[in-house]
Amino acid sequence: MPATHLSLARDFTVAPVPPRLFGSFVEHMGRCVYTGIYEPDHPKADVHGLRSDVLDLTREVGPTVVRYPGGNFVSGYDWEDGVGPRGERPRRLERAWRSIETNEFGLSEFVRWADLVGTEPMMAVNLGTRGVQEACDLLEYANHPGGTRLSDLRRAHGDTDPYGVRLWCLGNEMDGPWQVGHKTAHEYGRLAAETGRAMRLVDPSVELVACGSSSRSMPTFGEWERVVLEEAYDVVDHISAHAYYEEHEGPHGLADFLACAADMDAFVDEVVATADAVRARGRHSKTITISFDEWNVWYQSRYRASEIAAGTSEWAVAPRVIEDEYSLTDAVVVGTLLNSLLRHSDRVAIGCQAQLVNVIGLLRSEPGGAAWKQTIAHPFEQVRRHAVGEVLAVRSRGDRHESDAYGDVPVVDASATWDEDSRSLSLFVANRSVDETSTLTADLLDFGSLRVVDAQVLAAEEGQDRHVRNDATGPERVRLRRLAGVTVDGGALALRLPPLSWAVVRLG
Repeated sequence: MPATHLSLARDFTVAPVPPRLFGSFVEHMGRCVYTGIYEPDHPKADVHGLRSDVLDLTREVGPTVVRYPGGNFVSGYDWEDGVGPRGERPRRLERAWRSIETNEFGLSEFVRWADLVGTEPMMAVNLGTRGVQEACDLLEYANHPGGTRLSDLRRAHGDTDPYGVRLWCLGNEMDGPWQVGHKTAHEYGRLAAETGRAMRLVDPSVELVACGSSSRSMPTFGEWERVVLEEAYDVVDHISAHAYYEEHEGPHGLADFLACAADMDAFVDEVVATADAVRARGRHSKTITISFDEWNVWYQSRYRASEIAAGTSEWAVAPRVIEDEYSLTDAVVVGTLLNSLLRHSDRVAIGCQAQLVNVIGLLRSEPGGAAWKQTIAHPFEQVRRHAVGEVLAVRSRGDRHESDAYGDVPVVDASATWDEDSRSLSLFVANRSVDETSTLTADLLDFGSLRVVDAQVLAAEEGQDRHVRNDATGPERVRLRRLAGVTVDGGALALRLPPLSWAVVRLG
């Protein structure tokens, strides 16, 4: 039976929990918007055409920030198409995902939806086919109180108060050859710097995110971040990182998949090293943080195979695109990725699990039908609810999980938070062993007298295997249940984690 011991103490912390770490992403892609969050003909649609069932589930999951409108979509998007009377909005060819964009849902609808959800909007500007002027125009429309052409246009469209959007992405994945308006690092870095400077003249309160490399595996990775930050360091606040993981076929596929949080750890460390090197060379005083504004499990190999098989498809409104159905295994991996983000909370200021609905979604919905939480929504929701106060620097010793791609990692992956005000400790732990229960112990003497408040686990139940999923016929097939046998005796925590499981243990 694998065994792990955790060492943690109140004085050994990483950083306060960043409130924006638990974000999501809404892109005009597939059915994320249309028949996802917006479906006027649905029986549960409100007066604005928003699906109330999806709204309710989104509030439960509780993303603290939501990025919009893309993604690849934004690099060919004219924001003006999505404002004003719906009947006057144009239908466009959407080139990124080869679909028809009706523009029924746009900026004002998104801001209204975000307000109903209780989340902070994070907007992206088009630096693919557009540039400085269009970004400033969008910012003026969104944030200026009134008395100018574009702010008065917003008021004429029915929104008297400014939207007050603070967080802005300067484009998306601009090093990707697939991107409309793809650029070199020098081209993008200069454009981002000029756009950012101009936007700050319109609204000095904005926070700006520069595009980092599209992934750690890109040939541009590292050098792209260096060049872009050399151009824009004084202008921007954050640099983006994107990462997706999947279980590949082959003898090492599952072991590598379960260890992939090690790749996210390395990714963050390398971006931090590059940013800090630019800081030192440029004698800059501020520290650049990371906006990990796209991350998730995504079976890209399946998507590419289906794309090749389909050939050139017909242009359609809201086609079904990358609607991955997530398993228990995927949920355990997502739990480890959340742990990675918490471990780096001193430098990762923003996180967006992509996407919210249908498209590699935390949630799923059917046109005219039901909506439900995917398996991966459970660890996200629990960490968002219970990661409070300071992130602790957790050290572990014990058995290791071997992977071909990432080396050996702990069998039990862990993160923890401590809130001094409420004197509450939260542990988030995953057992990577597929077939063995793991024992976990921790010394809690430094935290005073604690008792177990709650312990919940995601694991296969009787008759289930690691591939079990939630769907419309079984929306709670994979769910949290009580983790029995968690004890605290003499300041020592002890518990057992079922094979291939993720758990949250709360003490107070």
